[in-house]
Amino acid sequence: MLATLPRYLVAGLETRLSLMLMAIAVVAVVTLLQWQLLAREARARLPGLLRRLALCLVVGVVIMTAWHALTSDFFGWELLASHGATLGLLLHAVWLWWRPAAP
Repeated sequence: MLATLPRYLVAGLETRLSLMLMAIAVVAVVTLLQWQLLAREARARLPGLLRRLALCLVVGVVIMTAWHALTSDFFGWELLASHGATLGLLLHAVWLWWRPAAP
């Protein structure tokens, strides 16, 4: 959701931008509530999962940069951020599915 904000900002889509900001606020509140419900073991695993997510996001941006360099004439940084984050999130989900964490 955060990666789409620059696209709305550059395109001048204020209504969509404000709706997205409201949705981000709701997700932040729900995240804090879920954090409180996590067991201690799950909280201990979270930093490793966040590092893995960050790695996947960086790899997603690198792959999308190469892809757009090969297939399109012009691309902006906001498009790279959005597409790279989407690919990175998909890579993270596949990585978690392929190699589930040990109990």
